[in-house]
Amino acid sequence: MDLIDRIKDIASRIPKQIEHIQTEEATKNAFIMPFISSLGYDVFNPLEVIPEFTADIGTKKGEKVDYAIKKDDDIIILIECKWSGADLHENHASQLYRYFSATEARFAILTNGIDYEFYSDIDEPNKMDSKPFFSFNVLHFENHQINELKKFTKSSFSLEDILTTASTLKYTGAIKKILEEELKNPSEAFVRFFASKIYDGRLTQPVIEQFTDIVKEARNQFVNERINERLKSALSANDPESISDITSDVEEKADEEPGNDGIETTQEAIDGYNIIKSILREIVDVKRVAMRDTKSYCGILLDDNNRKPICRLHFNYSQKYLGIISGKNEERIEIDGIDDIFKYADRIKATLAEYEGN
Repeated sequence: MDLIDRIKDIASRIPKQIEHIQTEEATKNAFIMPFISSLGYDVFNPLEVIPEFTADIGTKKGEKVDYAIKKDDDIIILIECKWSGADLHENHASQLYRYFSATEARFAILTNGIDYEFYSDIDEPNKMDSKPFFSFNVLHFENHQINELKKFTKSSFSLEDILTTASTLKYTGAIKKILEEELKNPSEAFVRFFASKIYDGRLTQPVIEQFTDIVKEARNQFVNERINERLKSALSANDPESISDITSDVEEKADEEPGNDGIETTQEAIDGYNIIKSILREIVDVKRVAMRDTKSYCGILLDDNNRKPICRLHFNYSQKYLGIISGKNEERIEIDGIDDIFKYADRIKATLAEYEGN
């Protein structure tokens, strides 16, 4: 089994177990030890994975870091663990800072069993950096992150190879976070950058405010277009004969529906519908998944039957909601963007399974 398959196996168990994980020890047993094992290290061999690793530091005696990983008799990675419900922050890494300078380890990991933050001494030798150079989330990761994670596996571990790319990873990640924040809440400097490229007049405060809204709208359109392109590509690759144009079939259905009363199906609703289809295609023929737009919400139905609602997209206001159907009840969940629909894939599948008697 390849690394990506082992990580996916861990990820598949987390949603089922996480509500029962209430302590750090439970987090270690359920999530962190399987993760270490997926990297190829024997968690039951104390010569390879040392639990409660102790290294005396100055006048402080007996302090412990949760795990130390050894290879060829050298400590190569230190791991500090927190409860799965904890948000990782700099204070959580305090023990790692102390141990890092007291051992030969060049890498340290801070984790809550879901998020893994990898540290080294890129900025100053033998002093752990204040920010991680690589972050990995077991539930949400890209393929290129798996390639980076492979470098930490027992069979592929190479200090030189990791350090060669660590600096680039660190600063690339930092830039991505800045871009993410700017795209979410554009700063005046960010808005001025774009406005200066296309606006010939003086950039007064009212103009900046106007362009702030324009930049946000351009961002939304750009992201939605990219998502739609990827969905079209993925769906067409799986079923090229039945899907010739994902957006046109929805638009035509909305136009042909009698009594539309001026209802306009937005691109976001279409994108949301495509995401629902991509989630359900592994358990049902996507031809059976229909969209019916109304003035108050966009309904996703099985067999275009009002008695079989799969979910509802409430996208008519600035705050978007995903309506999860359970029996005759609807639970409205706040979402920041349509991509968040993927987080509720299991519940959407469960609703469909009820109609199919599974």
